[in-house]
Amino acid sequence: MVIDRIINNNVISILDGDKEVVVMGKGIGFKKKPGDKLDESAVEKKFVADNKAEVDKFGELIKSIPDLHLQVSMEIIEYAKLVMPRRLSPSVYISLTDHINFALERAKNGINFSNPLIEEVRGFYPSEYLVGEYGIALIERELGVRLPVDEAVSIALHLVNAEYTGDMSTTMHVTSLIKEVIDLVENELGVKLNDMGLYYARFITHLKFLSQRIFTGQLMDNQDEEFIRMISGLYPKEFEISEKIGKFIFDKYKKTITKEEEVYLTVHIRRIQPDADKKED
Repeated sequence: MVIDRIINNNVISILDGDKEVVVMGKGIGFKKKPGDKLDESAVEKKFVADNKAEVDKFGELIKSIPDLHLQVSMEIIEYAKLVMPRRLSPSVYISLTDHINFALERAKNGINFSNPLIEEVRGFYPSEYLVGEYGIALIERELGVRLPVDEAVSIALHLVNAEYTGDMSTTMHVTSLIKEVIDLVENELGVKLNDMGLYYARFITHLKFLSQRIFTGQLMDNQDEEFIRMISGLYPKEFEISEKIGKFIFDKYKKTITKEEEVYLTVHIRRIQPDADKKED
């Protein structure tokens, strides 16, 4: 591998086939110049971007932040990649590193932001939230800075964003919408749903993907009229709730969900009810 650019003493970029790759390692760029061969044994971490623009952004970011901030951010991302099942978009290296640097700068100046989505993130994205907790513990251990628990939530949301390759605004909308739908369903059924149940977990997963489809305009719409009639006939109360969900989404977000999406909501609403098994008998 041949060095393409020197970003700083510890970070360089190389060409690997047709991809530009940022590699990190202690002293990896010291006294090196473009065209020199890379000592691969010195590589500690790699950032493979989807395009050159991301490499340029990452390079500019690296130049503007302390090395320790970069190192702790990389460790959090590498840990997330190990423990989380979904692939993270390479953009997380830019967005999360930038966020952590900003959070540390704010902490140094005694400025902390609260995050209103703490309970939602804990409930809907437990794996991402645990990585967020790991992240703030690592920052305290490595940098001696104690960040508030709200920052674990912010780290988690950046990871969610990187999993679904949307933008942060969409991730925030998705998280809020899931909570709003759960509240609506509980109110309509007059019960508190069992958030430890298998069907509840499946419902949350369904809502995550439904919300992503809503905000990216990729809703399912096969127009299977017979299937719609069958489900609405079998579960009229649940279908009515799914229609109310559709109306709520339109009223608040000006997004229209299809009848097919309402049908799948109906099936999930049926399953999450505490006495659903008895009703099927």
